Order: sequence, then C-alpha cells, then structure tokens
Amino acid sequence: MVKALRRLGSLSFVLGLFTVVFVGVPWAIVVEDDPLVPLWLRAAVFGVLGGLLLVLLTVALEQGIGSKPGEVPRLSSEDSRVLLLNSDAVPGRAVSEILGLVQGHTVFAIWLGNDLSALMRLILGGELTEYTEMMGRARELATDRMVARAEEKGADAIINIRYMTTGVVGTASELLVYGTAVRLAA
Repeated sequence: MVKALRRLGSLSFVLGLFTVVFVGVPWAIVVEDDPLVPLWLRAAVFGVLGGLLLVLLTVALEQGIGSKPGEVPRLSSEDSRVLLLNSDAVPGRAVSEILGLVQGHTVFAIWLGNDLSALMRLILGGELTEYTEMMGRARELATDRMVARAEEKGADAIINIRYMTTGVVGTASELLVYGTAVRLAA
C-alpha cells in the first residue's frame, strides 16, 4: 500500500513537473500579457507539490514515525557467533568447508538537515561528522546483512572480508561488504 502511494506520488510529481517545464513555461512566454493562470497549469503545479508531499509522507511512514532520521534497526551480527576476519585463514583453526560468497549491501543517505550542516562544515573546514556517522551506520547494516546470509548457510566464520563504497546520487552512497563463508574444523 505504501509503495503504491509512493509510486502514485512519484508519477504525479514527474507528470506535473514535465507539464510545468515543457508546456507551462513556453505557454507563459508566449502569452505573458495574460495574468490569468489556466486551470491545467495550476493542476500541474499542484501535481508537483502534491506528488512531492505524498512521496515524503510515504518515506516517513516506512521509516517509522518517531524514529530518528537515518536510524538503522539492528539485525543479528551483534548476537552472532560468526567470526569475522579480513584474512584468508583463521589462526589456529582449519577450514573444513567453504560455503561460498556472502554479501550485504545498502544504499544510504542522510537527512536533508544533516546534509546542510555538512555543507557548512565543507565551507568552514573540519570533519564531516554527519557523513562519518552515515557511513558507519551503513557499514553496520551491510555487515549485519552479510552475517545473516552466512548464518543461513551454517557458517562459523566469514574470511577475506572486503568493503567497497560508491556514490549513487547526490549524497547517497552504496556500501557493499563481501567475504567467504566457511565452516571450521572442530
């Protein structure tokens, strides 16, 4: 239901924006003498604004009202007994079975208010703590997802863990973590 509402909001926003930019602006240039804004142009503007509002509300509902912006629910890795290593062997233990590649990823962005704060730090200098915190939360979430996949396979450890990050759009970043799930000899 929420996804359907968000799609409806996105469609309204895009159609309204397209109408305003590609039809409304040329119309206003051609008939600039007429102060009366036609109904179709008013509807397009309200489509843009209404669609944006609908998308914002559905995102807020999905994130849970009252939760802190960007807050990440904790998954299983804190309670997990899966050993995480960035080396290709576990010291003092032999690998009895390789279970395969496991990975976890997330695409994360920060709240606009924090983005503006970071912009000020960019101008004035200093650590961009908003982005540091964002990437830390993204790393924890991606790691939790990788550990959950390893637990599903019955792994005792994940070896050769690597992290990768890329920019997606604006200030959103993708964080990918992957490693090899293994069972250890007793």
